[in-house]
Amino acid sequence: MSEYWLISAPGDKTCQQTWDTLNNATKSGNLSVNYKFPIPDLKVGTLDQLVGLSDDLGKLDTFVEGVTRKVAQYLGEVLEDQRDKLHENLMANNSDLPTYLTRFQWDMAKYPIKQSLRNIADIISKQVGQIDADLKVKSSAYNALKGNLQNLEKKQTGSLLTRNLADLVKKEHFILDSEYLTTLLVIVPKSMFNDWNANYEKITNMIVPRSTQLIHQDNDYGLFSVTLFKKVVDEFKLHARERKFIVREFSYNEADLAAGKNEITKLVTDKKKQFGPLVRWLKVNFSECFCAWIHVKALRVFVESVLRYGLPVNFQAVVMVPARKSMKKLRDVLQQLYAHLDHSAQTHGQNAQDTAELAGLGFGQSEYFPYVFYKINIDMVEKA
Repeated sequence: MSEYWLISAPGDKTCQQTWDTLNNATKSGNLSVNYKFPIPDLKVGTLDQLVGLSDDLGKLDTFVEGVTRKVAQYLGEVLEDQRDKLHENLMANNSDLPTYLTRFQWDMAKYPIKQSLRNIADIISKQVGQIDADLKVKSSAYNALKGNLQNLEKKQTGSLLTRNLADLVKKEHFILDSEYLTTLLVIVPKSMFNDWNANYEKITNMIVPRSTQLIHQDNDYGLFSVTLFKKVVDEFKLHARERKFIVREFSYNEADLAAGKNEITKLVTDKKKQFGPLVRWLKVNFSECFCAWIHVKALRVFVESVLRYGLPVNFQAVVMVPARKSMKKLRDVLQQLYAHLDHSAQTHGQNAQDTAELAGLGFGQSEYFPYVFYKINIDMVEKA
């Protein structure tokens, strides 16, 4: 199950009572599996600060989730053929994602609770902003390397019109170091092989008789060599093109050919060298982002709960795993349990949304419920 509901309800006499009431209500019919979501005693601040922070935390939530999904998506791209292993590489603090969420513990070292809520939000924003910036740099460097390698590999295959010819020709195919003669490589459509063999000597003057040789052929074309005098090369190219024979620009140079092969080897080696560290970086920083995202959810639950239920702070936060087929029924049960919290709905049903917005509760959230509610979708693979 990838959809989780994070809710909070005001404490009865104790928070344990709130927990027991909720558990008992959802147990019958197995509507959901519930887990306590412990939020430490954070600094409340003033009402004005909470209202302002409520809006900003909504934006921060969207931003951090976006970066978390970006990191997951890019890890999937980098894994290429091993993409089916993406799920097992997406961990949060050495746990799988459902375990991290259902056994959430606030990270006191990273997000000290003596800091104000605003400061904690700023720490998360800077941390995830840095990961986002680093991801852009690392992904563009690796993508450039991968792109160069793919382009070179593409040139090793494909049509004779565009592919690299270096691995098809040999030294003996060429007249080298002659003052007057040179060898050209010509691409001839398969349907015109007979035409070429019968007429290539007549395309211009000064072509060496019987000098053509079929070096390689694919499904559509053949690669022929022809030897002629250097002074008629331009004329030959022009008239050959008129007959649909295409001269490929190619100069046989053993040093250049070796360098081309070395370039591919170097890029393959570089890609392998970068792959391991990049995958490790993505795994570590996915964990950082996901953990930060759930801490943002905790901040939002805390702020909204104080705004709705007032002081002193007394609420129970719960992670619910709803049964897929019973979501509507679960929603109805929660409505019955907590309808009394929504005073405006009892007096003026249509004003419930307005009251929520005035109180700073969600600022235009599309769904409004009398209890604090956030949906969490942890299926990173599906969106990737």
